Amino acid sequence: MSAFLGEIIGTLFLVLLGNGVVANVVLNKTKGNSSGWMVITTGWAFAVAIPAFIFGSVSGAHLNPAVTVGLASIGKFPWADVPMYILAQFIGAMLGAVLVWLTYLPHWENTEDQGAILGSFATGPAIKHTVGNFLAEFIGTCVLVFGILGIVNQKMAPGLGALVIGGLVWAIGLSLGGNSGYAINPARDLGPRIVHAILPIKTKGDSDWGYAWIPVVAPIVGGVFGAILFKATFGI
Repeated sequence: MSAFLGEIIGTLFLVLLGNGVVANVVLNKTKGNSSGWMVITTGWAFAVAIPAFIFGSVSGAHLNPAVTVGLASIGKFPWADVPMYILAQFIGAMLGAVLVWLTYLPHWENTEDQGAILGSFATGPAIKHTVGNFLAEFIGTCVLVFGILGIVNQKMAPGLGALVIGGLVWAIGLSLGGNSGYAINPARDLGPRIVHAILPIKTKGDSDWGYAWIPVVAPIVGGVFGAILFKATFGI
């Protein structure tokens, strides 16, 4: 139960802080409006590092189905626990998205840009290109899972690994995020996208379900590939 709650609350923190920085940058009349990609990528780095630091000793702080499935695929996590972790991650992601909506409640009605509103919940491509968008998510998640395994395999002071993982996410956002918005996490994208579809936001538009499968499928495949590649490289 503690691991289940840890994944719920940890993923809630991740989405609340991560989608929160997006909302702060793209919604109208916020204090951070138009502050740019550097602010978004930095906010997302801390959005991953902080719950990883808090919940690492509770649940392992997967906070991402791609990480959970990737670890299970190389025998570093029991398959029997995978459904519980993924359920917790989706619950946490949806709750985090609701809290972002409540935090910026006055700003939704002052924003007419449907892309900005959806972007405060889920990712979308800069240019719609199925193969290119899929590859961007695949590569980004492969780097994420390979990098996480490499980081946690190092001997370092307690908590330092979470900070380095945040740096990894920052690097992925800066270097690889410009194509698809680097979801690299099915729960982070699909959970808030469902919330976007449900919430009563007048100018929100549709939830772009035609694209929604890419940030779900590509990260899972990329996470598994990254984990297998790590094991093949280091034999652990």
